[in-house]
Amino acid sequence: MTRTTLILLLGLWLPCICMPQTPPDHADLMRLKEIRPGMRGEVWTVFHGTRPEPFTVEIVGVIRNVLGPGKSIILGKLTDPRVQKMGAGAGMSGSPLYIDGRLAGALSYQLQRFETVPHAGFTPIEDLLEVSRLPAPAPEPSPPAFPSGTPRPADPAPAEERSVPAAGLDSPFQPLTPVFTLSGIDPEVAGIFAPEFRALGLNVAAVGGSFGFQDAPQSASEDAAGRASSRLPRTLRAGDAVSVALSTGDITIAGTGTVSRVDGTHLLAFGHSLMHLGAVDLPMASSEIVTILPSLMSSFKVANVGPVIGTISQDRLSAVYGELGKLPEMIPVTVTVPGKAGVRTLRFSVVRHAQIAPMVVAAGLTQAILGSNDAGMVQGFRLTRRVTFPGGRTISADDLYAGSQGFAAGTAEFVRDLGDWLLNPFEKVFPTNVSFTVEALDRNPLATLEVMRLSRSTAAPGDTVQLTLVWRDYQEARTTQIVNLPVDRTWAGRTLDVVVTTGPQLDELAGMPRRMMASQIRSFDDYLSALENNRRTDGLYVAVVEKATVFLDQSKPAVDYPASFARIAHQSDEQRFQRQEAVVPLMEQHLLEGRIVFANLRRTLQVTD
Repeated sequence: MTRTTLILLLGLWLPCICMPQTPPDHADLMRLKEIRPGMRGEVWTVFHGTRPEPFTVEIVGVIRNVLGPGKSIILGKLTDPRVQKMGAGAGMSGSPLYIDGRLAGALSYQLQRFETVPHAGFTPIEDLLEVSRLPAPAPEPSPPAFPSGTPRPADPAPAEERSVPAAGLDSPFQPLTPVFTLSGIDPEVAGIFAPEFRALGLNVAAVGGSFGFQDAPQSASEDAAGRASSRLPRTLRAGDAVSVALSTGDITIAGTGTVSRVDGTHLLAFGHSLMHLGAVDLPMASSEIVTILPSLMSSFKVANVGPVIGTISQDRLSAVYGELGKLPEMIPVTVTVPGKAGVRTLRFSVVRHAQIAPMVVAAGLTQAILGSNDAGMVQGFRLTRRVTFPGGRTISADDLYAGSQGFAAGTAEFVRDLGDWLLNPFEKVFPTNVSFTVEALDRNPLATLEVMRLSRSTAAPGDTVQLTLVWRDYQEARTTQIVNLPVDRTWAGRTLDVVVTTGPQLDELAGMPRRMMASQIRSFDDYLSALENNRRTDGLYVAVVEKATVFLDQSKPAVDYPASFARIAHQSDEQRFQRQEAVVPLMEQHLLEGRIVFANLRRTLQVTD
């Protein structure tokens, strides 16, 4: 071998020998004041699989105070051929930048779309470290006592986060917003909830997967997935892919980024916020990158989310911060759907967050119904739900919905109710368990009430008045039903009404609305008790009622309450104690069980002395 040949071979080997194979551990820090234009650095990120690789950048300069006073961005030109065509993409967020072996910052911002020469913004290491020094999550303050069921103003962002530039058309400078992948959710279901997810600030794509099954595998594919997840790291290093989840299990929703720095069991990632949530308690999971989908508009990584290995405790302007080995508390959810192919059951867990949890649970419920080959609620369905809170306190409901279009109403109602329960002004509380059973109906439950007729409008005590109801089931013949109304002797000399109406409407008439003013209630237990007293939503109620002035104590009506006591109570707490005009049911009967009937009819009954 000639000397010239040896020199050439050494020239090829030496770069391979000298180039680091992993990002530096415990690297020294390069402060922002040391950054100079023309410096060259390496950015570590995962292009495929779980092993990070470096790509080169050239420092252009520092954009001062671009995110607010004292919040600057390092500007770099992406000189590596592998990223020339794709630019900085979602999922690269947090990729650590090393200059001369020292950690200078984390890839975090896209500067322009359709660039001829791609650039990127890097969050300085000082700003990342600032996030790691913030206090651990504290109990969330109770929201103000807005009327239950009414829109609430958006929570103001923490002061440090309000300076984020708007991601509008006029702002080319944007964070590399993580793409939240939906695993276990059909694209059609994802499309249904896309507007709601966007309203929560989630950039959602249905391209992505997950593995790491909680239970024993039920098939060869699940077994293979379980083996694959076992190859994922149970700890993380700088440059590794990391996911932050909103739900895990059969329904997995997670945003994927990159680890910026690891200090023992604590790590910083993303280089910008996830959803501007502040102090949080979110699952941290390992991830496998399938590929990077390049785009002139916005490239992003396609990821498989693995097992939960830690907890994210801070979601701030400059980074997310968390701890390995510590697992967050979650809300377990079970959805059971009996079908022609057998009973399907989905099991997943969602984060304990008042705005996020209801929407994610509703998406899982929708998937259980629509995301299978035997799906179909053409006639309608029965939805049984049970929500258990700490201490065994439970809210149960059993509701009917007509036709496939009724499904949207059912899920919207649940999202609204669960949001009310979680945002109650009495107690910071999250369910310990949420379960649903969804059963398809063999026939459409809609029915139409066509006739309501009293046999007489005047009766004496001891008489029996006959009420005739004529109704029609969906696409079926008429049915006539006679209801006997015994006239009680205590009704003598009164002018009464016979009403035929739904359970919710009778609750309203009796001064017990389902959407209560929060100021009327004094504790969460009283709130749950008031909800449990609601009448059924299916069928109709026939009731003999009397108009009266009722005295409400935490939504519980009392009749003939002494006026002097009522005045004293009302003066001491005018919200809790109220007097209002309502009706008092003297007798009531539930009819047409298992049907949905919309009616609110009234006839006068005069009882003689």
